[in-house]
This record gives sequence, C-alpha cells and structure tokens, in this order.
Amino acid sequence: MTTNLTYHRAGDYLLPDLTPPEAPRIGVWGERRRSYLKKHKDSIYTGLLLSGELNEHLAEVDRTASEMVDRLIAEMAKREDITEALKASDQMAWVGAMNNIRNRAEEIVLREVVYA
Repeated sequence: MTTNLTYHRAGDYLLPDLTPPEAPRIGVWGERRRSYLKKHKDSIYTGLLLSGELNEHLAEVDRTASEMVDRLIAEMAKREDITEALKASDQMAWVGAMNNIRNRAEEIVLREVVYA
C-alpha cells in the first residue's frame, strides 16, 4: 500500500501534513437532532461521535427533515386550498393559514425524524 503523505519539519521532528475531512453542512434540523441525542440518547450520540459518523448522520437528518417539511407544506396547502389567489385577495388570511401549515409540518418532522 502506497501513501502519498507530505511532511513538514517541526524542530527535530517530521510531522505529517494532515487535514481533516470537510464537514458536511448541518442546518437547524441537524442541530436539533444533535441536541436531542446529547440530552436524551447519550449512548447513541457518543457512539456516533466516536465512530466519526455523527456529522454524516446529522447532515442526513437535516436533508431528510428539510425535504419532508417542504413536501408537507405543499401537500397541506394544496389540500386546504391555500392558493396564490387567496394570497392576492386576503394576504392576512393567507399568512395565517401558511403559518399554521408550517407549524404543523414542523411538529410532524420533529416527531417523526428528529426525535425518532
């Protein structure tokens, strides 16, 4: 097995030039999952952290949760007939309905993805 490591001199020692792998982007849903694992599932959190899989797990949870929220909002808005026409005719009713839908979608995602 051949490795292509480079080294730099530090005093009398040659030290390898190591760079950590780039960490994936972790959004709000991933951070909520991290907080939940730390507080309520410490053994799972520690296992993921020690195996180096924590950031990958959090990024996947974030990606899954974001997609699920977007999909749920679109489905609920369509089912409840919250359209651009309503937005044009009664903005306050549209904002209230969309806030209600977003809150419900986020609660579902918290329960089914983040706290699962």
